[in-house]
Amino acid sequence: MTSHFWHGFADMHVVANNEIVFTSGDGILLTDTTGRQVLDATAALWYCNVGYGRREIANAVADQLTRLAAYSSFGAYTTDRSVELAERLAGLSPLGPETVVFLGSGGSDAIDTAAKLARRYWDVIGRPEKRVIVSREHAYHGMHAWGTSLVGIPGMKAGYGGPFIDEVAMVGAMDLDGLAALFEARAGEIAAFIGEPVIGAGGVIPPTDAYWPAVTALCHRYDVLLIADEVITGFGRTGELWASTRYRIEPDMITFAKGVSSGYVPLGGVLVGERVRRPFWDDPVPGAVLRHGYTYSGHAGAAAAALANLDIIESEGLVARVKAMEPFVASAFGRLAGQPLVGDIRTVGLTAAVAVDAEALAVDPALPERLVAAAYQHGVATRVLRGHALQFSPAFVITETQIDTIVSAFAASFDELAAGR
Repeated sequence: MTSHFWHGFADMHVVANNEIVFTSGDGILLTDTTGRQVLDATAALWYCNVGYGRREIANAVADQLTRLAAYSSFGAYTTDRSVELAERLAGLSPLGPETVVFLGSGGSDAIDTAAKLARRYWDVIGRPEKRVIVSREHAYHGMHAWGTSLVGIPGMKAGYGGPFIDEVAMVGAMDLDGLAALFEARAGEIAAFIGEPVIGAGGVIPPTDAYWPAVTALCHRYDVLLIADEVITGFGRTGELWASTRYRIEPDMITFAKGVSSGYVPLGGVLVGERVRRPFWDDPVPGAVLRHGYTYSGHAGAAAAALANLDIIESEGLVARVKAMEPFVASAFGRLAGQPLVGDIRTVGLTAAVAVDAEALAVDPALPERLVAAAYQHGVATRVLRGHALQFSPAFVITETQIDTIVSAFAASFDELAAGR
């Protein structure tokens, strides 16, 4: 039977009759409609950090939905759970005690919010000419209008007739000289610089030790707001609660989503530091209102899910667990080095990308997708990053034995395709 469900990032000519449909999950184990069980190497889409089947979260959401599912957070209205979550997140924020929290439905909402807030900030303080937002090559910042305009992966813009928003600029992923030159040339126009602490969907590219402190210094020198996109890295993915802490970033805003609720209910938002908060909350600036929000901003059921999820992360010490497992991940994936068809291997925290050899990829661009299909037959669900690498970003509850099993499945998949060439 042909499906009526339109998948994201999918060629429906192919997918419509070849869906893989999951029916249940437990920890990092998924079961599909054929009864096959596979290990989830990706935490769905970087988000199910506490693993599947967490009844604590389900119960918290069920209780909230029967009490008060949601209510608008426009104007003076909100719910007790929305306020409780904002207080919890502000207390965890690396931006300091004056942090405030804007909530939405996911990471793409968070990016649009941060981008609009950056421009509105400069307008409110009398600098409306500062409108340009700078992003990086290989960056991924969601798929709303701002995210699509800021994305550094060309294929994600193809076919849309150019950027939705013109006032954007891009620099190389780790090009500090290029960033400094851009800031110097357009200092009076640039509102903000946005970057993922670790480039995620663009291929798991960790920064050098010097990169983010240097970016922070440049933003201070040229009076540019710094936005850390922690939609993927927030809540422990790199072995710190915030990658901004690990890499010594001093952002004005942090976008988050995914791990805040482990995807049990969609949720995202922005941590806003004291500088950006001040004209909207404290200073007597006439008309300083952010006319922005979403129907589900501060959704009570989503907030309940997030609070229960954060309880699990803290009570089970999952962030420390990621940090402790980082060397094992690097060693396990290091076993693939030198294997036929394997190119670069990049790891950080509980994350890895196994790239296809560049020469082999040039000859057969479909290799990564065929490797994903092969891995599934070997009992592992993974996906392709930026058209060249296999993703590893599992739930934090994964065991060393399961990591070894995933690496072995990757190895078998590469061997299988190499033998067939």
